[in-house]
Amino acid sequence: MRRSHARNRVESKSKSTTNPQKMDPIKLQIRSNSRSTALFSRNSRQTKPIPSFIAVSIAISLALFAFIYIVFFSSKGSVKYGIIIDGGSTGTRIHVIRYRVDGGKNPVFDFKEGLDSLRVNPGLSAYAEDLAGPGYSLKELLEFARRKVPKKQWGETEIRLMATAGMRLLDDEVQERILEQCRKVLRVSGFKFRDDWASVITGSDEGVYAWVVANYVLGTLGGNPLHTTGIIELGGASAQVTFFSNEPMPSEFSRSIKFGNITYSLYSHSFLHFGQNVAHESLRASLVKGDFSPGMFQCISFLPKFAGSKVLEEV
Repeated sequence: MRRSHARNRVESKSKSTTNPQKMDPIKLQIRSNSRSTALFSRNSRQTKPIPSFIAVSIAISLALFAFIYIVFFSSKGSVKYGIIIDGGSTGTRIHVIRYRVDGGKNPVFDFKEGLDSLRVNPGLSAYAEDLAGPGYSLKELLEFARRKVPKKQWGETEIRLMATAGMRLLDDEVQERILEQCRKVLRVSGFKFRDDWASVITGSDEGVYAWVVANYVLGTLGGNPLHTTGIIELGGASAQVTFFSNEPMPSEFSRSIKFGNITYSLYSHSFLHFGQNVAHESLRASLVKGDFSPGMFQCISFLPKFAGSKVLEEV
């Protein structure tokens, strides 16, 4: 029996017409730091900013970055698969990525044919009071993945779950309870999984993931750090600002990643409660209560024009 609150599904296929690309040989080196994630460490090196920004919202940023990471530690062969579950604030998305690894261990993939995605609503954070909910929502996504990955390759196909700002809004105990329900399902999924592959990532690292993807698409990874592009990623519950910098940075916002012989010292700051959906909810609550801050609508008005009167009520 299907749950009434996990019904909305959006299945997508990448529409890009970009030809398959080969990436220059890249070796990921990681500096250890107890306060950073397994992929990134904070760096005390100072950099000078080249503040070139693009306002972006990358729905599959986590999927693509994790794909790049997995590929560089894969052995060469024919067609391979990677699976990423993006636990966003408004929905949970699964991305099944098909790729090849050439003789130089470079990823070769086709955005048009090599990416399949499915989304279910609501996000994992909505199951704070429902113990069975997280596992149930994942089962539907896993069935989708099993249809995309040949059964003989299930055991070698890594599957990872990365939850973002929606989960960060919850207490640590609630986060862990939801994650453990997800792990129970992923352990018996048939795919390659470890418990630490299901986690709530930090806001700063979420920004770094988006930065890596944006610069990978732009072709600036592996080159001069000054030629990279900063990003502003707008999520549902948070917004991330990430860019290369040579200026002194607070340690909590400093990240260091290395591709080949190039080290990128990044400033990455996540602003919780500044996501698109949280902003809409805050505006709606203010409209209902009639509680407006001075200058709230001075910049941009999102209110539609209409004739007559209109009443906004709680639903």
